[in-house]
Amino acid sequence: MPDDTTSHSPAAGTDLDLEGFLRDLKAMRQEIDASLGEEDLAHLRKVERLGHAATALGLLTAAVPNPLSMAALAYGRSTRWLLMHHIGHRGYDKVPGVPAKYTSRVFARGKRRFFDWADWMVPEAWIYEHNVLHHGHTGEDADPDLIERNAEVLRDLRIPRAAKYAAMGFLALTWRSFYYAPNTMKAWRSRPKRAASEETPEKETSFARDMWMRCYLPYGALQFVGLPLVFAPLGPLAVLSALVNSLGAEALTNLHTFLMVGPNHTGDDLYRFTDRPRSRGEAMLRQVLGSANYPCGSDAIDLAHLWLNYQVEHHIWPDLPMLRYREVQPKVKALCAKYRIPYIQESVLTRAKKMLQVAVGATSMKRAAAVSTA
Repeated sequence: MPDDTTSHSPAAGTDLDLEGFLRDLKAMRQEIDASLGEEDLAHLRKVERLGHAATALGLLTAAVPNPLSMAALAYGRSTRWLLMHHIGHRGYDKVPGVPAKYTSRVFARGKRRFFDWADWMVPEAWIYEHNVLHHGHTGEDADPDLIERNAEVLRDLRIPRAAKYAAMGFLALTWRSFYYAPNTMKAWRSRPKRAASEETPEKETSFARDMWMRCYLPYGALQFVGLPLVFAPLGPLAVLSALVNSLGAEALTNLHTFLMVGPNHTGDDLYRFTDRPRSRGEAMLRQVLGSANYPCGSDAIDLAHLWLNYQVEHHIWPDLPMLRYREVQPKVKALCAKYRIPYIQESVLTRAKKMLQVAVGATSMKRAAAVSTA
């Protein structure tokens, strides 16, 4: 296995003007905040309508087994993920005139969960695992989504590498239920108490009960029982066909989201960090060194990538509206060039290959400790 000792790189040992980098980022953010408005809300509604249209197309064609229905239903589900990702990050909370339903306090909360974001995960659990732990500890051991660490058992197994790739293929088709739902619930149940009088979640119910009652049964009943039964007036064959299409859509949604999410922070050209950042400037630097972008720049490209193609900019500013990432991406890239900070942007397939190589133990990520500053 490749050497994984601390790397001598812009992340460790080379003097960088982190204060200047941070100062320029702050100025850029001020410009963005001053320009937020109706354009952002109109774009959000357009994305939502496209997702609804895809779902409608999938349902209208679901009475017989077919790939069009599967793909349309899958994209509808992926779009709800996209919306939850940006709204849950408070991306629209500061937009003037934003309706309450598009704010992080309302979207997918309480009774709106299955209306806004029907998925395997409990929204509050996902928000804590993703927004707090992953974004707060990107690339560190405390990052719950650190694939290299999470795949240690697979990496160390003495089995043919082809079998390891097959295991990753299975994960790609099932990961939201098999990996993400239990991981987010585990993180949520282990969160620190907010007050001395608050009981820890694990004392209230068992982990297994939470998984079945709050994750598996609700989502399974909705997508694999309720959806097919809508077609009962058309007969049992239509019900069975709708079930087949829904199961196919589930596999496609898993594959789509896995390809967009998994490679963002994994590869032999990205960093893991052995300690906490010592300054805000260093924290921003780490978001760049630990993230990779995909191609970007148009609605067609960005929607296909679920707006996860702006991962560098998203990790610098998690709480921006989708449209602003497209605006700021070339500016951030130029800023990284100015400060001699590596900025990685490659195709999804290239990044997926690098992610898989790390997951099976063929390569390893770079390691870095705290940086020095100019």
